[in-house]
Amino acid sequence: MTPEQCRMARAGLSISTRELADAARVSVSTITRFESGQTIPPMTVGLFQKALERQGVDFVVNGENVGLWLTKSPGIAPIISVEGLNASNDD
Repeated sequence: MTPEQCRMARAGLSISTRELADAARVSVSTITRFESGQTIPPMTVGLFQKALERQGVDFVVNGENVGLWLTKSPGIAPIISVEGLNASNDD
Protein backbone atom coordinates (compact mmCIF):
# COMPACT_ATOMS: atom_id res chain seq x y z
CA MET A 1 0.00 0.00 0.00
CA THR A 2 1.25 3.44 -0.89
CA PRO A 3 0.49 6.69 0.96
CA GLU A 4 -1.70 7.72 -1.99
CA GLN A 5 -3.68 4.48 -1.78
CA CYS A 6 -4.19 5.00 1.94
CA ARG A 7 -5.60 8.50 1.35
CA MET A 8 -7.78 7.22 -1.52
CA ALA A 9 -9.10 4.37 0.62
CA ARG A 10 -10.01 6.68 3.50
CA ALA A 11 -11.73 9.07 1.11
CA GLY A 12 -13.65 6.24 -0.56
CA LEU A 13 -14.79 4.90 2.79
CA SER A 14 -15.41 8.40 4.20
CA ILE A 15 -13.35 7.70 7.31
CA SER A 16 -10.99 9.98 9.20
CA THR A 17 -7.42 9.31 10.23
CA ARG A 18 -8.76 8.83 13.77
CA GLU A 19 -11.20 6.13 12.63
CA LEU A 20 -8.49 4.31 10.68
CA ALA A 21 -6.05 4.60 13.58
CA ASP A 22 -8.63 3.16 15.97
CA ALA A 23 -9.44 0.28 13.61
CA ALA A 24 -5.75 -0.52 13.12
CA ARG A 25 -4.79 0.14 16.74
CA VAL A 26 -2.07 2.62 15.81
CA SER A 27 -1.70 6.31 16.58
CA VAL A 28 -3.19 9.06 14.43
CA SER A 29 0.31 10.48 13.99
CA THR A 30 1.44 7.16 12.48
CA ILE A 31 -1.27 7.40 9.81
CA THR A 32 -0.47 11.07 9.21
CA ARG A 33 3.27 10.42 8.90
CA PHE A 34 2.68 7.56 6.44
CA GLU A 35 0.25 9.56 4.30
CA SER A 36 2.75 12.44 4.12
CA GLY A 37 5.40 10.08 2.72
CA GLN A 38 7.51 9.41 5.79
CA THR A 39 8.92 5.92 6.27
CA ILE A 40 6.86 3.66 8.54
CA PRO A 41 7.81 0.06 9.41
CA PRO A 42 6.18 -2.37 6.92
CA MET A 43 4.59 -4.33 9.78
CA THR A 44 2.82 -1.16 10.95
CA VAL A 45 1.64 -0.31 7.43
CA GLY A 46 0.27 -3.86 7.27
CA LEU A 47 -1.90 -3.15 10.31
CA PHE A 48 -3.76 -0.30 8.69
CA GLN A 49 -3.81 -2.00 5.30
CA LYS A 50 -5.60 -4.96 6.90
CA ALA A 51 -8.00 -2.59 8.67
CA LEU A 52 -8.90 -1.01 5.31
CA GLU A 53 -9.21 -4.41 3.63
CA ARG A 54 -11.66 -5.52 6.36
CA GLN A 55 -13.83 -2.55 5.34
CA GLY A 56 -13.88 -3.64 1.70
CA VAL A 57 -10.81 -2.07 0.08
CA ASP A 58 -8.81 -4.09 -2.47
CA PHE A 59 -5.42 -2.58 -3.29
CA VAL A 60 -4.32 -2.79 -6.93
CA VAL A 61 -0.80 -2.56 -8.35
CA ASN A 62 -0.35 -2.85 -12.10
CA GLY A 63 3.24 -2.07 -13.00
CA GLU A 64 3.84 1.54 -12.02
CA ASN A 65 0.11 2.22 -11.67
CA VAL A 66 -1.52 1.90 -8.27
CA GLY A 67 -5.13 2.24 -7.21
CA LEU A 68 -7.85 0.47 -5.31
CA TRP A 69 -11.30 -1.03 -5.58
CA LEU A 70 -14.05 -0.66 -3.04
CA THR A 71 -15.66 -4.07 -2.91
CA LYS A 72 -18.59 -3.05 -0.76
CA SER A 73 -20.25 0.22 -0.01
CA PRO A 74 -19.76 1.59 3.49
CA GLY A 75 -22.89 1.65 5.58
CA ILE A 76 -24.72 -0.99 3.56
CA ALA A 77 -25.69 -4.11 5.44
CA PRO A 78 -24.08 -7.35 4.31
CA ILE A 79 -26.06 -9.69 2.09
CA ILE A 80 -27.97 -12.28 4.07
CA SER A 81 -27.85 -15.84 2.80
CA VAL A 82 -31.08 -17.70 2.09
CA GLU A 83 -30.45 -19.87 5.14
CA GLY A 84 -30.14 -16.75 7.30
CA LEU A 85 -33.46 -15.19 6.28
CA ASN A 86 -35.99 -14.85 9.08
CA ALA A 87 -38.47 -12.37 10.51
CA SER A 88 -35.82 -10.66 12.65
CA ASN A 89 -33.97 -9.30 9.57
CA ASP A 90 -36.98 -8.08 7.57
CA ASP A 91 -36.73 -4.43 6.54
